[in-house]
Amino acid sequence: MPLEDLKNAAKELIDALHLREEYMELVGNKFPVTTKRFLSGYYPQNLPRSRRKNTEMSQFAVHFLNLSVIDREFQYTAKSICLLDPNNSKYGVISQKAAQTSFNPPEPPEDHWGLHTPLPKYKTIYELKRRNGVVEILNEKGEIAEKFARYYIPREKYLRDTDRLTDMVANGPLKSFCFRRLSFLQNKFQLHTLLNELLELHEQKSVPHRDFYNIRKVDTHIHAASSMNQKHLLRFIKKKMKTEKDTVVLEKNGKRITLAEVFQGLGINAYDLSVDMLDVHADRNTFHRFDKFNTKYNPVGESTLREIFIKTNNFVGGKYFAEVLKEVLSDLEDSKYQHAEPRLSIYGHSRGEWDALAKWAISNDVYSANSRYLIQVPRLYDVYRSRNMVKSFDEFLDNVFTPLFEVSNDPETHPDLFRFLQQISGFDSVDDESKHEHVNFDRSTPSPDRYTDPENPPYKYYLYYMYANLTALNSLRRERGLNTFSLRPHCGEAGHVNHLIAGYLLSESIAHGLLLRKVPVLQYLFYLTQIGIAMSPLSNNSLFISYYRNPLPDFHMKGLNVSLSTDDPLQFHFTKEALMEEYSIAAQVWKLSSCDMCELARNSVLQSGFEDKVKIHWLGPNYREEGVLGNDVSRTNVPDIRVSFRHEALVDELCNLFRTKNFH
Repeated sequence: MPLEDLKNAAKELIDALHLREEYMELVGNKFPVTTKRFLSGYYPQNLPRSRRKNTEMSQFAVHFLNLSVIDREFQYTAKSICLLDPNNSKYGVISQKAAQTSFNPPEPPEDHWGLHTPLPKYKTIYELKRRNGVVEILNEKGEIAEKFARYYIPREKYLRDTDRLTDMVANGPLKSFCFRRLSFLQNKFQLHTLLNELLELHEQKSVPHRDFYNIRKVDTHIHAASSMNQKHLLRFIKKKMKTEKDTVVLEKNGKRITLAEVFQGLGINAYDLSVDMLDVHADRNTFHRFDKFNTKYNPVGESTLREIFIKTNNFVGGKYFAEVLKEVLSDLEDSKYQHAEPRLSIYGHSRGEWDALAKWAISNDVYSANSRYLIQVPRLYDVYRSRNMVKSFDEFLDNVFTPLFEVSNDPETHPDLFRFLQQISGFDSVDDESKHEHVNFDRSTPSPDRYTDPENPPYKYYLYYMYANLTALNSLRRERGLNTFSLRPHCGEAGHVNHLIAGYLLSESIAHGLLLRKVPVLQYLFYLTQIGIAMSPLSNNSLFISYYRNPLPDFHMKGLNVSLSTDDPLQFHFTKEALMEEYSIAAQVWKLSSCDMCELARNSVLQSGFEDKVKIHWLGPNYREEGVLGNDVSRTNVPDIRVSFRHEALVDELCNLFRTKNFH
């Protein structure tokens, strides 16, 4: 590559890294410490020559295979964790952190919703006002409070930054550079595997008790409404048909209808009902047909049954959905080491949705120490507009975000919501990305209060206003000492590449990311910034891309931060443990090693929204440190050799970029 092209490519990539760092800092989401230190100028000058786990240690010997090539490679790859015994070149002493922290987090309190804890009272109650689609936090003078002013990003800046990234994605020399670096990373991993696979396996075998089955793994992308498998839902419906057939579940035209009458109207009895009749499983007819896939949410093809059994706001107050979801959470608790982040929906067509959802969760006690909730906001403004449920896009945003600002400002305004939000870790934006976007987001696009068009706004528009509101909301909640939220949308499953550009700038992590395989510049940036990608190969196989063409194994080899997730067990899985089904099929089809699977599981915990005070028990008290210093093999079962390789590969790539500053 010509020197001038190399310098330009490095400059463009460094600028893109600075942009993401700025956006993540404002919203308070994660940005990798290694990349941050390069951007600040601390690295590469102050890069440590070697790394040792310098905490209190117990030492154990690891036998090296009697192969000189492997010996040399191990000494190189694991140089940051290994002190070779000078008296015996065939043995090394690896320092292993003594267990100062228990492997299991403390049991949650009985009053996990805090119902017996008084709501906090704050000295300062701010005035809240909506302007240009974002809630502003005002002082007594009616101006944005000084401490919050920096958290409001102008729309013009966002459009300018996305234009800049769009130019980068189309830059020919930059595409070539990124493609070559990604190819190099993939081949580098294959060489590492050839040389160190047996050593990694040996290190895993040296760890007592720990194996793939008893390491923590999180289902980072699962929808609550489809979190049960089809057999589970069938059994639940049959049980209710037998035990609660006289319960009134609907009111239609002023007439109350019992569960028995609903099924009589369908001509079905409990004995007749089968998995085939339920017809909720995706099949070959859903491929590239998202409309047909959405109908699979209706048991027996009837939206009435969906309304009764998997909705939170219905005639029975979401009782049945709460019961079946609690059964799913109970199964997670029985497995102990599996965790999930189910998505619950807020639609944005009513201001009362948040209070209703919080009341449903608390009154039905839909809680588990093995789960944290995400809130998904479907991009359905056009549907609500056509039904006159909202008059503008600003009203949609008002319904979604204003209650959150109100309760963060003064908990007394929504007591149940204040308690419920402590179990929420982030927000998701969901819908069919393959839909054609009739409106383009540019400087001529109306602001939300003037957006009354019947057409749906584009993906970038939705994501920007979600990010802008979350940034302001998180700044208020940080000032109050409350938990904050991340933005983790569906992104890159289908549709236009600008979805991924918006995701790169605004999201802490994304779900799917399939289109990254076609965009080497963004793929390389996702690698350098270690953005989490929750991938669901079985879901993709039924909807958008066949299993053997899925890019997950390539992404994993290159070192992208990927994890496995289920998406919709109701539609895609057959067994009780849907997440283990994903891992088992991936391991068989792509021949993943035990080390690969443990690495994916560790990634899932890092991507998840569980609190730091929980993760230190699952991953180790130093899990936020760079490289091997942050790995505790006795908890993660990921060999230090693998973690060291990943960290050194990232450092090498960043060194290559930043050394171009010295070229003349």
